[in-house]
Amino acid sequence: MWFALALLRWLSQREYSKLLRWGRALGNGARRLPLPQKRVVRRNLELCFPEWSEAARERVYRAHFCDAGITLCETALAWFASKERLLSLAKFDGLEALDAERRAGRGVILLAAHFTTLEIGARFATAIRDVHAVYKPSKNPLLTEFFRRYRGAVSAGMIASDDIRSMVKVLRAGGVVWYAPDQAFRGKGAESVDFFGIGAATNTATSRLAQLTGAVVMPYFVERLPGIEGYQVSIGPALQNFPSGDSVADTRRHHELIEAAIKKLPSQYLWLHKRFKSISNDEPDPYRR
Repeated sequence: MWFALALLRWLSQREYSKLLRWGRALGNGARRLPLPQKRVVRRNLELCFPEWSEAARERVYRAHFCDAGITLCETALAWFASKERLLSLAKFDGLEALDAERRAGRGVILLAAHFTTLEIGARFATAIRDVHAVYKPSKNPLLTEFFRRYRGAVSAGMIASDDIRSMVKVLRAGGVVWYAPDQAFRGKGAESVDFFGIGAATNTATSRLAQLTGAVVMPYFVERLPGIEGYQVSIGPALQNFPSGDSVADTRRHHELIEAAIKKLPSQYLWLHKRFKSISNDEPDPYRR
């Protein structure tokens, strides 16, 4: 792990164009290896886009591995590059609306999703404003400590994904929390929520957080632009009538936003993840051979 962190630091000092090129090469190389994740990507694309031809899905499949490879190089920038260098790569839309909510004293949930730009997208949020980022603690104690010390130093604070009390405290105080709860979730409060028309085990905590704190919810998406153009960071207007009192319906609204973004950028979503796990082990596993 120490070696991996040193490698990321070294990568962060390289030119952006080289990082993109190396990332694509890394992704293409991984696609040629006998990895079980390859089948997961193909299965996810089959489930979400049954109307596509096999050739169309294959194009996205190949492009996705390039995007996933770039993620590693972007992580180097997110963790070790200066704030000035990071912000030089990004164009922001919606900051005025975010600032207006903050001036009004309202807490804000920046509701993100697991695209391959997730890591650098979270860093853009913490670089441009005082934002607390929610993260999933690693099973590796060194990496967890690194998150706590280093990433906490370049953000308003880091909050573990199971630390609901801290999220509530920040939001009630008028703070901003970056949160991406869209992966498969079977813990307390999990519900089956449609994603591309298929029920998936999902965390519906965003609705409850908004209800408990009075915070507004603003969609947050990051697009990797072509070539070396960098990134478009889009902060959507606050969702109206959210929460509605129905956590499943509220979460479905988030899924609809993610689906729209995926249709625009199909290769940039994190298809490597088994998103369609069911709530119960008694239900059929869509990833079983």
